[in-house]
Amino acid sequence: MTTDSAGPLRTALSTIERPPRADAVAAVVSFVWRAMLRIKHVPDQLSDVTVFPLMMLVMFTYLFGGALAGSTGDYLQTVLPGILVLTVTMTTQSTAVALNADIGRGVFDRFRSLPIWQPAPLVGALLADVARYVIAASVIVGVGVLLGFRPGAGVPGLLAGVGLVLLFAWSLSWVWTTLALLARTPESVMFLAILVTFPLTFVSNVFVDPATLPGWLEAFVNVNPITQLVTAVRGLIHGMPAGTEVARVLGICAALVAVFGPLTMRLYRRER
Repeated sequence: MTTDSAGPLRTALSTIERPPRADAVAAVVSFVWRAMLRIKHVPDQLSDVTVFPLMMLVMFTYLFGGALAGSTGDYLQTVLPGILVLTVTMTTQSTAVALNADIGRGVFDRFRSLPIWQPAPLVGALLADVARYVIAASVIVGVGVLLGFRPGAGVPGLLAGVGLVLLFAWSLSWVWTTLALLARTPESVMFLAILVTFPLTFVSNVFVDPATLPGWLEAFVNVNPITQLVTAVRGLIHGMPAGTEVARVLGICAALVAVFGPLTMRLYRRER
């Protein structure tokens, strides 16, 4: 068909001017909205960022507070930043599980065929997940304040600590996104993610002082990235020196995105 004949044919099919191609920002916003609509229609997805954090905070505070710190009030000041890190970190695999399910249904094959910025579906889903992390953090801090938690550095320190947790969680979610593009089923994604996050979060300084542990275990806990994050968050929230730990956490976040971001996009573009 010649160019001259294509014009009248296109006019006969539609008199409406073709809309301009969406830019990268508009495409990402669209996929953020898609993820938020999924939460709206399936509110059960919020159980891991509402019920789970509440259960963890109350259970560990009142079970171990008296034995480990002498009182639940004193232990709450120490354990709440750790519970914040633990619960948010353990919910980072949810986007990867949903991504793997979409791939299995062929949804992402359709996304790859659209004339949009190709990373938009992934970036949009990961940014939408930040809203879930904010909900989890709000639940933990809100309940903690009701139980007697008081941030030593006030609201600015609290916001800085929560912000660092959100940044780490978003960076870590790129790891699970890579895994989602390699695994065969959503169940395998969840199993492998829990297999990694469970020992990292519990074998750390979330609940106990590493100095009370056996030497070989203390050595692992001290180099654990979760330990660095918990120490940094506690320092920011309570106004204690934690500049070294904050710098290490920022370096870990940069490394995770630098390695797994490009790897995720390479796997996303390949033929499945």
